[in-house]
Amino acid sequence: MFRRHRRLRENQTIRSIVRETVLNAQDFIYPMFVVEGQNIKREIRSLPNNFHWSLDRIPELIEDVTAAGVKGIMIFGLPDHKDEVGHSAYDENGIVQRAIGVIKKLAPELWVITDVCMCEYTSHGHCGIIVDQRVDNDETLKYIAQTALSHVKAGADMVAPSDMMDGRVEAIRKILDENGYKDVGIMAYSAKYSSAFYGPFREAADSTPQFGDRKSYQMDPANIREAMLEIEDDINEGADIIMVKPALSYLDVIRWARDKFNHPVAAYSVSGEFAMVKAAASLGLIDEKAIALEMLTSIKRAGADIIITYYAMDAARWIKE
Repeated sequence: MFRRHRRLRENQTIRSIVRETVLNAQDFIYPMFVVEGQNIKREIRSLPNNFHWSLDRIPELIEDVTAAGVKGIMIFGLPDHKDEVGHSAYDENGIVQRAIGVIKKLAPELWVITDVCMCEYTSHGHCGIIVDQRVDNDETLKYIAQTALSHVKAGADMVAPSDMMDGRVEAIRKILDENGYKDVGIMAYSAKYSSAFYGPFREAADSTPQFGDRKSYQMDPANIREAMLEIEDDINEGADIIMVKPALSYLDVIRWARDKFNHPVAAYSVSGEFAMVKAAASLGLIDEKAIALEMLTSIKRAGADIIITYYAMDAARWIKE
């Protein structure tokens, strides 16, 4: 006798009862961009309904984030000054460092994660220190570690190195421990691919490389076994959460990471994923809400415990409806 699978699809009530993967507001982390200046809330052209925020306008955003039920944010900073060694990245009075202070006063319970990288702060736009026209891995580690320390001193709950230098998790763990921050966690961009899906972000963060590309340090999209090695090394070096980025085209990588490792897995649903849905919705080709929630569900179903997404607040509200 054949099975009648449709009995458990008969109506919304039974479908919701047997649903295997359920999205919650606490699954999401919202990425935010802070800039120098006053009274700035400037929409990012490539990321509709996402903005550059000056410190004095941040309260508006934090109110929306907390009202939506989103529990965490990830901060990206755009400095006024850029130089060869990205001094503004680790300046204790830098834009990210000051933003952390503002946010922690407004919402002490909000989990504040900071992106730790050099690309937004260097005049050349690369994620590290340039020596002889290439990014020098070991020289970069010193700057990455110092940047992470400055964020934690400012009050960050967690740091997220995104540069993909070998050994950066170990360098950050060491400097944090030596300075009395043994309880501050690291979310490592462990499997960060050299992806065409990052295009809109580079406008948002003003981080386009001025020469070459990032293929010598970000991962080849064709590789998955290499991703497992990267993740394993980050765990051994002290990562508390591992991340796969991008998400939608790398669901298999998320699944492998979930099956292989016991650490929490984060996935970054990146700017290109968001922008494509927004563009199709603006043309009336798709149902934006349905597509976005289906996309986010697929990321969680693949094994992600945490989803970093520009849809965080919208999705949290939609789930409540």
